[in-house]
Amino acid sequence: MKTDWRISSANGVLLAAYIAPTWLIVAYRLFVSPIHALYDRPNISVAIFISDHLHLSAMATVRMAWLLALAKVTVAGFLLVFSALLTRPSIRLSGGCNEALAFALTLGSVISFASMVMASQVAEPEAMRLHATELLLFLGTAILMLVEPQARSAAAPSRSAAAFQPNYPAAAQRS
Repeated sequence: MKTDWRISSANGVLLAAYIAPTWLIVAYRLFVSPIHALYDRPNISVAIFISDHLHLSAMATVRMAWLLALAKVTVAGFLLVFSALLTRPSIRLSGGCNEALAFALTLGSVISFASMVMASQVAEPEAMRLHATELLLFLGTAILMLVEPQARSAAAPSRSAAAFQPNYPAAAQRS
């Protein structure tokens, strides 16, 4: 069975299938009710860190919640753009969708790592496990992208095929 899917593309789709809906639901809750949603399980470490260590006012806490929601929507958006770009075989073969995945992985890793550090600072083991799991998902996909060889352009022929092609049209015919 011949397939033109790269392993990092398949892993990116699985990551998008988990992260995009989860983070969009969390971000929606943060937009609708920032203070209440900030104290839900995915964001509890950020909420306690903001209230205990940064001593922010209520309005500043709302702004931080909205900033977190905006960052999560951005990651989910780039993962959805990556998934949409994978539907075109020419883009998938040329590796044109890797930039969207790389940006989502970078920003998602930063968010998950910061949340994991905040969870360890405020002694929230459940939140720390959640963010460590998300971080490992992001880093695993990033490592696959780095280790996997670059995608060849679909339009460019390989060197071995071009080396055996004659440069004049009559050479291929044998009468």
